[in-house]
Parts: sequence; structure tokens; C-alpha cells
Amino acid sequence: MKYRIFKENKLVIASHNQGKIREIRELLQPLNIEILSAYDLKIEEPEENGCTFEENALIKSAFVSKATKLPCLSDDSGICFSDLNNEPGIHSARWAGENKDFDLAMSKINKAIKKINNPNYNCHFVCSLSLCWPDNYDVTVSGRIDGKFSWPPRGNKGFGYDPIFRPLDHKLTFAEMAPNFKHNISHRSIAFNKLIRLSFPTLSP
Repeated sequence: MKYRIFKENKLVIASHNQGKIREIRELLQPLNIEILSAYDLKIEEPEENGCTFEENALIKSAFVSKATKLPCLSDDSGICFSDLNNEPGIHSARWAGENKDFDLAMSKINKAIKKINNPNYNCHFVCSLSLCWPDNYDVTVSGRIDGKFSWPPRGNKGFGYDPIFRPLDHKLTFAEMAPNFKHNISHRSIAFNKLIRLSFPTLSP
């Protein structure tokens, strides 16, 4: 697996999603570096035309790194429902529409699953993180957590599809969990722990 140690003092998060930006900032806080975002810098989002989460993560990190001449960390994540042939998957954000209306997206999922005979309600979150430098070198990793579809939506501590996702062996949805607890078990933290070992060894326990 590719690796490179991060030695710079600035990093750009390639996202306009405030929930993702907040979670990644919190995960990177121990680095004591300046953390910017594509939203802060008013950098447009590139077309995500990859076929996998990892491909789309790399498209974003490479695009923003080239635009800023700084190392960039991107996140491409989504939720997959086995009852829906793993949709919305890489199209999770698109299901929310241009206005990023995740209440609408969650309602679409509920209506689609209701049409399934004997649904199993199995689902999983995937997160791919791509750290890219201006010379186009990248370190890209992924994490996954399995769970069950929960309806109606519960909780207001998360973002996106968190209110309808209940991790296996847990009674609460992601949106009902305290942020620090969610950080310890989420798909994003699983991917981030892999990235730590490859590029941020000073954050390793």
C-alpha cells in the first residue's frame, strides 16, 4: 500500500459539506496545523465521475490540491442498502438533490424499501479518504461499518443519513450518538486510522 509521511503545516479539506468538514477537523485537531477547506477558499467542486468511492475521493483531492498548491484531504462517503442493490452508494449526495435535502433523500429510501418484499434492512456506510500532494502523489484508504436501516429517522447530532443508520450491535442511530463515541466506531474513523498509520504516525496511539 502506498504511503507518505505528512510533514507540511497546512492542509485543505476538499469539501463543501459542513458536517464532513467539522468531523475531519476534529480528527485532525491533534496535528496543530492550519486546516482550510474548499468551502473556505471558494473552490468549486469537480465532477465526480468515478465508479468507486476511492476513485471519487482521489478526483476531489487531486483537483483541490492542484488548485491550491497545498496537500489536500478529501472524503467520499455514502450509504449502501442491500435491499436497493447497494444504492444510493456513490450517488448518496445526489439523492439529496441540489439543495442537499437529506430529509428528502431519506424519505426516498424509505419509500423504495417499502416496495421490497421481505426486506432485510441491511446497510453499510463506506468512507474513502484520499490525501494528495501537489506533485500528484496520493495515499487513499477506505473504511466500512455495517448496520441496519432505522425508520423513522432518529437523532439530531449527526448529518446526512445518520438518523436512519443504526450500527450493528448498537441501539442508537449515528445521529443519536455523542460525536466522540461516533468518531470511535464510524466508517470515517476506520478509514482515518488507516491513513494515520500511513501518513500521520505522530497521531498514532
